[in-house]
Amino acid sequence: MHSGLVNPIDFSRDGRQAGHLAIPYSIDRSPYYQIRVPILHLQNGKGPSLLLMAGNHGDEYEGELQLARLMRLMKLEDIRGAVTILPMANLPAVMVAKRCSPFDGGNLNRAFPGDPVGSPTARMAHFLEHELFPRHEVTLDLHSGGTSMAHLPCTLIERQADAARFERSVSLMRALGASHAFIADNGPAAPTSMGAAARSGTIGLSGEFGGGGTVTPETMAFTAAAIDRLLITLGIIERPILSRAPLPEPGPLQLLSLSRHSQGIYANRRGWFEPAAALGATVSAGDLAGWYHDLERLEQPEEELRFAEGGIVISHRLHCDSQAGDCLIQVAEPIAA
Repeated sequence: MHSGLVNPIDFSRDGRQAGHLAIPYSIDRSPYYQIRVPILHLQNGKGPSLLLMAGNHGDEYEGELQLARLMRLMKLEDIRGAVTILPMANLPAVMVAKRCSPFDGGNLNRAFPGDPVGSPTARMAHFLEHELFPRHEVTLDLHSGGTSMAHLPCTLIERQADAARFERSVSLMRALGASHAFIADNGPAAPTSMGAAARSGTIGLSGEFGGGGTVTPETMAFTAAAIDRLLITLGIIERPILSRAPLPEPGPLQLLSLSRHSQGIYANRRGWFEPAAALGATVSAGDLAGWYHDLERLEQPEEELRFAEGGIVISHRLHCDSQAGDCLIQVAEPIAA
């Protein structure tokens, strides 16, 4: 077999099943090579069903590390219903610390709905949207800012046409416990995991749980608490598994909108970016966003960069060296629920 994806999990039976999704992909050193993506499924009777996934982008580690830990800690007798854990959905990208797969250049979060006989990334996207997502009531896809971006921790859902589903999505997003959240409106054909979740009938939850191609005690605690909160809210577990401290009650949630090009500042030439505004800061149009230096023309003073719109600073570029087209900093607009 030289195409498709081989799934070892039998979702119809109770128990603990650990294995690998296998994607055949012939390479120079191994003509019958398989990309082997770890997966764990636990099922204990009737009840809610949840898919937890990370590694959609390979250089986003909070979800990958916490879901790997959850695979080791979660016991079948402690759950009600079913949990599937996929900690490294884009395994080739994870193993080279890149956003995209080294095999086909595939960005999994832009590959949906996928292709069952396409590239490895397209095959994984097709399997997720058409086979794995529909088997679960809720899907949580954990992201972060990755290697190149510092990001304000936040959660995210896609706007739903069905009012009841949308209300349920908002309720579960609030339960994750973040202080900021997005309601995205990318449309029914969105090539993202959240677009795929909407098309497949599962309630899709996502977010940015850290950034910088690293993890910190704060981002790991935030990720652990969000996973535990969701499992408890759904009634799958009764007490936290990952969190090392008691879970506080969720505080106020500020909803945000990011829908206009003018909410970001983009490089129009080679330069070196110095931010002036911190993540989470509230800024106004015209405020100083940072400076853009030219180390190839030292006689030129640095250029002041100013926000075109006000809002809350949600991300900025971590790499100082920048190229034309790079997004340097973004603000999001606070909105009402």
